[in-house]
Amino acid sequence: MKMTFALVMASALLAGCVSKPEGITPVDNFNATRYQGKWYEIARFDHRFERGLSNVTADYRARDDGGIKVINRGYKDEKSEWTQSEGKAYFVESPDIGYLKVSFFGPFYGSYVVMDLDRENYSWSLVTGNDKDYLWILSRTPTMDEATKKRLVDKAQALGYDTSKLIWVDQTRNQQASR
Repeated sequence: MKMTFALVMASALLAGCVSKPEGITPVDNFNATRYQGKWYEIARFDHRFERGLSNVTADYRARDDGGIKVINRGYKDEKSEWTQSEGKAYFVESPDIGYLKVSFFGPFYGSYVVMDLDRENYSWSLVTGNDKDYLWILSRTPTMDEATKKRLVDKAQALGYDTSKLIWVDQTRNQQASR
């Protein structure tokens, strides 16, 4: 009986990590092939797994099992070195909905919810996790024009995110490398 209760509780906790925040709808007509490639982190909320990192990028590629290979890379300013993590992502509902679960640590998954996207060019994306403590603004280039930044921040704020907590990511090293 205790083992059954423990398994039910563990399942409930893990399921909560791949939920969507209240009031957030993932984009539909999502095209995973167009989303693949390199994205630059323009802004994010602070989290221990990215703390102290600048020049953060995410690279998405198709996996043979239908999932997506995720490679996150950033520069650890304190140690003057690059760091990289590899993970995997799978669609939670269907491949045409921007709602995935991503794992960098074995069986533990977190939500990756694309809540806004440049549908024409796939040049920027607004992403959240399982609750409103997670927020990322991503771009195909190391910089983003002020009008787009403002529109995405305003949208996040209207959806209940505390945008005063955004960290604007230094992409200087990536800008220099792309010249």
